[in-house]
Amino acid sequence: MKIQDAPKYTRPREKLARYGIGKLKDEELLATILGSGMKGVNVVQLSRKILKRIGDEEPTLETLSDIKGLGEIKAGKVLAALELGRRYHAPQPDVLMTPEEVFSQCKDIRDAKKEYFVAFYLNSRGGLITREIISIGTLTASLVHPREVFEPALRHGAAGILVTHNHPSGDTTPSEEDELITEQLQEVGELMGIEVLGHVIVTKDAFKMI
Repeated sequence: MKIQDAPKYTRPREKLARYGIGKLKDEELLATILGSGMKGVNVVQLSRKILKRIGDEEPTLETLSDIKGLGEIKAGKVLAALELGRRYHAPQPDVLMTPEEVFSQCKDIRDAKKEYFVAFYLNSRGGLITREIISIGTLTASLVHPREVFEPALRHGAAGILVTHNHPSGDTTPSEEDELITEQLQEVGELMGIEVLGHVIVTKDAFKMI
């Protein structure tokens, strides 16, 4: 049966428009990419043949082009769709958090008028899991409580933390309060088994690691 002769509600493109992409079978998804089949083989039947070939061996332009009714242009479409799927589902490389990367990811607070205390939560490889603003205002030991820093670490299963805050004055020299907070967090981190890897002070144009 030609695809044009099938009831409209069963045709891949019409099903997609009416019911959404999640309702289509594998061969129907592929059929929407190919668009048409060949004489004697409709596009859904052709798609089944292609999927079987893909299931049996690693597809190449040559092996797919051998399928009767496919041809090199449509084979290229199939390969492009497969590669796009692989790229989108491949594990993303870790963003490794160095002081330089912290500085880069703090563009929103580097020249702020108030002090922002921010924590970067890291996995066991030193890759970024997430970033959270812990407090806004003048930095004091009472304002930055370890509980507020470590609660997200536990929630996200972080193995390490890098903390940072901005100096609106433009001077990266750490204050006694900065050093005290760093020591307190590192001590708590040792007890909790979550390493505090450092404290980065940032300004509009510079940074410094405590």
